[in-house]
Amino acid sequence: MSSRWFPCLSSPPPHLLLLVRQQSLVSASIPELLSFSSSTNQNLPRLSTSTLVPPSNDVNVYITTWSVVFQLFKLGPVESVCITVDSETSSKKEKSYSRGITIRFRTEDESKAFHCAFEQWKNEVIGGSAGECLENGSLLTSRSKFDNKIEAASAKMYFHYYGQLLHQQNMLQDYVRTGTYCAAVIENRADFIGRVVVDVGAGSGILSLFAAQAGAKHVYAVEASEMAEYARRLIAGNPSLAQRITVVKGKVEEVELPEKADILISEPMGTLLVNERMLESYVIARDRFLVPKGKMFPTMGRIHMAPFSDEYLYVEVANKALFWQQHNYYGVDLTPLYGPAFQGYFSQPVVDAFDPRLLVAPATFHTIDFTSIKEEDLYEIDIPLSFIASVGTRVHGLACWFDVLFNGSTVQRWLTTAPGAPTTHWYQLRCVLSQPMYVMAGQEITGRLHMVAHNAQSYTMYLTMSAKMWGAGAEQGGILQTSSCKLDLKEPYYRMSQPQAYAWSQDQQPHQLVHAQDIPIQSQDVVGPGLTPPSQNSAAPLNR
Repeated sequence: MSSRWFPCLSSPPPHLLLLVRQQSLVSASIPELLSFSSSTNQNLPRLSTSTLVPPSNDVNVYITTWSVVFQLFKLGPVESVCITVDSETSSKKEKSYSRGITIRFRTEDESKAFHCAFEQWKNEVIGGSAGECLENGSLLTSRSKFDNKIEAASAKMYFHYYGQLLHQQNMLQDYVRTGTYCAAVIENRADFIGRVVVDVGAGSGILSLFAAQAGAKHVYAVEASEMAEYARRLIAGNPSLAQRITVVKGKVEEVELPEKADILISEPMGTLLVNERMLESYVIARDRFLVPKGKMFPTMGRIHMAPFSDEYLYVEVANKALFWQQHNYYGVDLTPLYGPAFQGYFSQPVVDAFDPRLLVAPATFHTIDFTSIKEEDLYEIDIPLSFIASVGTRVHGLACWFDVLFNGSTVQRWLTTAPGAPTTHWYQLRCVLSQPMYVMAGQEITGRLHMVAHNAQSYTMYLTMSAKMWGAGAEQGGILQTSSCKLDLKEPYYRMSQPQAYAWSQDQQPHQLVHAQDIPIQSQDVVGPGLTPPSQNSAAPLNR
């Protein structure tokens, strides 16, 4: 037998041969593995972290006896591998020895039963004990970069959500989104023909199929949720393309691929571009899998911002807290909670589609270049704000939207979520100030949008807006009024109505309002050589 890999065949009940120390073998059956109980901590195996990278994320079980760490990974439907790490520690240095065996099952059902038994043992014996001190040591779990920065409850809910077909259908039926991706790939066929493609967060596998249609040599569709199984079925149902697509179930932070990619394709955009923090996974995939000077679809993204005036929205949000102004609610005075409730409603960003005529100044934007940005740079995003009011009105907050560029060799195509453009499932986002500001036409509005990532896969937003002095004495500078708010991008108010017709006040005629087509893009950021920004008034985003 090889000193490193030991093939063995299972017989019911399955037995796993584990290499302990360097050459000795022991046999452990499923009943034996399940015989441990939490009442006998002195016999509990100790879990430890291994430096080995698992081939997949299907199974991640650690069993340690004395100084030996056992890891079980699923290689295929009927094949698994067990890796051992034997550490002999002295006062001066530590030496580690790794060994492994493959396990081949007769049927896929046997393989599933075996791995289910291990999972059952892990849940029953270990349970929630990770990190606890036991009589014979500590329980530790192996954590990837994703696991270290994202709380488990948020990740579980996230992957559960995207593992359901109804949510995939919602995205697929966003024809602006899906049509733009399809056009960006097919029209840039020259970038895909004969190339290796990695689809990051493949979902249903639709982008992988587009890449195969464009002539990709091979596509690796990486998907961590249960949607990976549906993707396999969908791809298998398109046999002319299926032979060039491999679905890899796991997180991009953890999976291993047999070759580097010439192109990354992904749909990592969330609300306000950065929500759900998938952009970080997109960047990690770039660093792990993309060849030097490889292409990324999309290539860059921009967050657009402009102050807005919307009295209807402000009153709607403020009135939600009126419930807490009751002095006799079944004999209880609710007013002590009115203040926190009022601030709580204004801490929710509003997600809906709004009329672009509500904007009171030309928009600016902040650029994120996916090809060069570091993952850590997405942990905290700081955007200075500067606008010149086009009309005199009351400013109720900051309106935001985003667009992304597919910088293909043949065609440059934009996907925009701008107000006035065809509505997407992202809509737009507005941060409403609890204390609006009054501005005059020509008055400067300054401020800052500061976003800090948190472990619930989103951002805490800190918005400050100030109106500088206007008129006589303005040249001396100074701030006339300031308003600020703190919002949680994770907890938006999904208003999601279509743009409403607003009645004009007597002192504000329609021609005085700012129209989308009158809003030039202003920013200190450089779009890049040869890149043309999208038109703001186009009704056909697929032609950008």
